[in-house]
Amino acid sequence: MIARPSVADVCLLMEGSYPYVAGGVSTWTHDLIKAHPDLTFHVVALVADRGARKLAYELPANVNGMTHVYLQEPDPGRGWVRDAAGLMRRLEAPLKHLQQGGGLPEVTEILTLLAPLRPKIGRRVLLNSEEAFHLVTRLCRETLPDASFLEYFWGMRALMGGMYATMLTPMPPARVYHAVSTGYAGLFATRARLESGRPAILTEHGIYTNERRIEILMAEWLFEGGDSSLAVERKKRDLRDLWLDTFASYSKACYDACDAIVTLYGGNQVFQLRQGADPAKLRIIPNGIDYAGYSKVVRQDGERPPTIALIGRVVPIKDVKTFIRAAGILREEIPDLQAMILGPTEEDQGYVEECRSIVAHLGLERTVIFAGRVKLTDWLGRVDAIALTSVSEAQPLVILEAGASGVPTVATDVGSCSELILGRPDEDPPLGPGGAITPLASPLATARELRALLLDAPWRERCAAAIRERVRRYYDKVEIDRIYRALYNEHIDKPDRPVTVGKAA
Repeated sequence: MIARPSVADVCLLMEGSYPYVAGGVSTWTHDLIKAHPDLTFHVVALVADRGARKLAYELPANVNGMTHVYLQEPDPGRGWVRDAAGLMRRLEAPLKHLQQGGGLPEVTEILTLLAPLRPKIGRRVLLNSEEAFHLVTRLCRETLPDASFLEYFWGMRALMGGMYATMLTPMPPARVYHAVSTGYAGLFATRARLESGRPAILTEHGIYTNERRIEILMAEWLFEGGDSSLAVERKKRDLRDLWLDTFASYSKACYDACDAIVTLYGGNQVFQLRQGADPAKLRIIPNGIDYAGYSKVVRQDGERPPTIALIGRVVPIKDVKTFIRAAGILREEIPDLQAMILGPTEEDQGYVEECRSIVAHLGLERTVIFAGRVKLTDWLGRVDAIALTSVSEAQPLVILEAGASGVPTVATDVGSCSELILGRPDEDPPLGPGGAITPLASPLATARELRALLLDAPWRERCAAAIRERVRRYYDKVEIDRIYRALYNEHIDKPDRPVTVGKAA
């Protein structure tokens, strides 16, 4: 924990992102803080472990403190408890229900049990004790009797470690708590709302449970017996269900606890409602970008090769491999093609090496360039079209940033990409397409649409004009910042509510 402050105006709850991981959500957060220099912010960074890490962003001057939650390494605790076995018995029911569709009542019950024991209690009692082992044994028998106990044990240890770390880390004081996802960040927001009496708000860029579902279904270590099938029909509940149901419970608790639930576009609200969000709390605030800045990018359309780019982290969810294969198809017709990959390569070295191997296998070493993290305004002027091949997105900033610079996009049909590129239903007058939409994991379709933009200059210019005007009209950050300031003011000014959870014994 760094520099415990006086009460901050806003406490931002960031899981696996700002300020250590570059990306769309982190950039959005950084810009949000800078847009309100007269407000003070405290950042809670929920990270995996206590390993050294470097800032990906220089913290603005109005960030007056930072707290770390180490999800895989909760504090050991400073002592013991008299009746550890009794505590485990009392924790058993709410933990069981959180694995099977629980929510706010179970989180409240667990907080009520743990809060009076801070800072005495920690992983020594909750994870490493004999009593904790017996608790996990009973839960396995009751909830997943057909599972491998060894796999269940380590899965539960990971889940409970993250939950305990979130519930036991000292909570910084703030006037409003703002989670930028559900998951553990949302769980911290739930705790803050219950323990502080102050409002909590949530902004979901992507639906956390959907994104975790993709990751969990792709995680080989969760597939018992070596079965990595993604078959929809499975007869028995397994470890995948344990993880998915637990995170769904965290989301439900967060939705119930928060005063306002913000997302970027209407499609996300369908999932939020399905998971139990109160319709009265729902709001849509789209992403916004610095239109004035990006619209000043100067086109460099002289003597240079046709250029496409993928802008984003080199990680599986971005499906960079489809972009590389599309570049290979395109090069057959456009030999001097340049395919730029503009984004960090540090997050998943194994995946990066797999991508480089595909480049080498296809003989694309002179075509595909891994440029790393770059200043986009220095590059967009030399790019003719961008491709977004992700398997999951919310409302990608890169489409808006490129669009404001007059660069059209070919994107997969995920999140709000279709709305950004083809227009919202209420767009009046319609502006026309700002690129094209393709199916998931289709190098051929991606290559076909990129080819049309590269080789048909009038079409590219029409798409560029449409997406530029769409961004100016609906996604200018100046207006989005005004809306968020009104949201903050609304909740900062609310009176304290009675606190019933978290009082010291």
